[in-house]
Amino acid sequence: SYLAGERRVLIEWRGWRLCPMVCYDLRFPVWSRNRGDYDVLVYVANWPARRREHWRALLLARAIENQACVIGVNRVGVDGKGVDYAGDSLVIDPWGRVVLDAGDTAGLHHAVLGADTLADCRAKFPVHLDADGFTIAPD
Repeated sequence: SYLAGERRVLIEWRGWRLCPMVCYDLRFPVWSRNRGDYDVLVYVANWPARRREHWRALLLARAIENQACVIGVNRVGVDGKGVDYAGDSLVIDPWGRVVLDAGDTAGLHHAVLGADTLADCRAKFPVHLDADGFTIAPD
């Protein structure tokens, strides 16, 4: 069984501020809204191949709208119920440029993200300064 999260999790790692998410969170941009508290969104997923275009488009959108790097890690192959997974693990910079596209290849992949690219994006196009304030109220 699965339980909903109760709070936003942020992790500091090697000078980067990471915000881990699960695959379904990708469809709800309010949960990933950058409040100046992270540099990288990391989505770990079991995203079916039949919705691969959604996966790719939404990952790009999260990078652009949040001026953050995005890492989307998705499985490949067929599960025990016959559901096909295309992979499409991606690393995207804050400008929306794909730094790594693993396609349908399983394994360990390597990409380099530059803190200078992140700072440059936020300095040259500071849309984050115009973001509206909001809070998420409990149900």
